[in-house]
Amino acid sequence: MERTAVKRNILLNPGPSTTTDTVKYAQVVPDICPREREFVEIMREMKRDLLRVVEADPKRYAAVLFCGSGTLNIDACVSSLLPEGKKILVVNNGSYSARAAEAARYYDLDLVELTLPTDRPVDVKSVAEALEREKDVAVVYACMHETGTGILNPVREIGELAHAHNAVMVADTTSAYALLPFTVEEENLDFIMASAQKGLMSMTGLSFVIGRKDVLEASKDYPKRSYYSNLYLQYSFLRDKGEMHFTPPVQTIYATRQALAEFFDEGIEKKSARHRNVWTALRDGALSRGFKIAFPEEYMAKLVLPVLYPDTLDSDGAHYGEDAPGEPFDFFQFHDALYDKGFTIYPGKVADTPTFRLCSLGAIDVEDIDAFYRAVDEILEETR
Repeated sequence: MERTAVKRNILLNPGPSTTTDTVKYAQVVPDICPREREFVEIMREMKRDLLRVVEADPKRYAAVLFCGSGTLNIDACVSSLLPEGKKILVVNNGSYSARAAEAARYYDLDLVELTLPTDRPVDVKSVAEALEREKDVAVVYACMHETGTGILNPVREIGELAHAHNAVMVADTTSAYALLPFTVEEENLDFIMASAQKGLMSMTGLSFVIGRKDVLEASKDYPKRSYYSNLYLQYSFLRDKGEMHFTPPVQTIYATRQALAEFFDEGIEKKSARHRNVWTALRDGALSRGFKIAFPEEYMAKLVLPVLYPDTLDSDGAHYGEDAPGEPFDFFQFHDALYDKGFTIYPGKVADTPTFRLCSLGAIDVEDIDAFYRAVDEILEETR
């Protein structure tokens, strides 16, 4: 089949990310019923490869696949892993960990919400104090890389504390999986989660949880709070039949199979270095044009760059923006002008501080950032 190159947009939003044409075209396959043996074999390989990304031992861990967005993973872990009469501690220092706390409240769980500043990594001492203070905590939940701010949290230390208190450690790794080099065991993680359209650079519609089999088996006897997103129900169906319980996103799975092949071909060390290089180019370009970054570099995973609006007070209490877009800054006008040139940027999620985000996810490289800033320069010139 002759393949025509697809128009390439550079997505600097936090997902979905820019994909390769080979991933796009992997969706063009003969129609197939997902209950056929051929497709079941694809699912078997995919479960194996998803574990390989984070070096999860298949004897101890299983990949549980869902049809849905990343929030489905949050729902599944929060609703499925808490035993009767126990508490869940959600370490909240950003919009995505806040979403887990919101889910816990929705299910009327016994929630301990440790609300911490959003402009810095989690203070491990605060987590230790909360675990000493609160009894019967069975699940500790934190976000590894807060996509709203770009801040990297010390989940290894949080997981060590959780295990010292006989709690299961759940980490939202949606914007860290296949982007940062880590393994589940080294980071003290019992359950992690991600979606195909983030680090794997595939299409939307496939999300997955990787978790300890012994905890999944024990959760069979926990209160049933959800049907579609119950982890044990989906895990046991995959275990026994090799299939997802409900209709899978067939074309996305084909695309993700190709994306996984490209991931292993590039390798996590080379891939993560590429993302860091893109982030550095984004940072350098922003700073050289008079923008300011919301947080110190040492706080960040170097995947998301939170940029202050140019008419925002800086750390010295003064306005800046003489060399940035004209004041008052109109993010949506700036976004639309860039979108017309083939580049997508994204609003920020920093409480009470107007920011936008530039992200280094996806099948992009430094040359794409050079082209992005040429477009920025054209727009800045037009607005002066």
